[in-house]
Amino acid sequence: MPSGTLSITRRWGGPVYAGPFPVEVDGKVIGALRALETIELPVEVGRHTVRLGAGRHLSRTHAFEIEEGRTVEFWCRGTMLWPLFVAALFKPDLWITFRRV
Repeated sequence: MPSGTLSITRRWGGPVYAGPFPVEVDGKVIGALRALETIELPVEVGRHTVRLGAGRHLSRTHAFEIEEGRTVEFWCRGTMLWPLFVAALFKPDLWITFRRV
């Protein structure tokens, strides 16, 4: 089946969670991302969702579309601003900053 690549880089930042961030694509965990690491995961062509984290340490969910042979890139880090730490106590998907490149 045709596929593309999902690339995610975890930058330094945020003392929130030092462990690996689980990588969830379409509701299934398909990998884990450690500090200062880049992972590349094969993903079938089409529209998908991706989210990082587990439990109370989450990112927002992002939708993306991937074409055959193409790479879709994201970066993430733990939240670094104290107001977001406080907000994340009530809205867990603010613990991990997660953006498309």
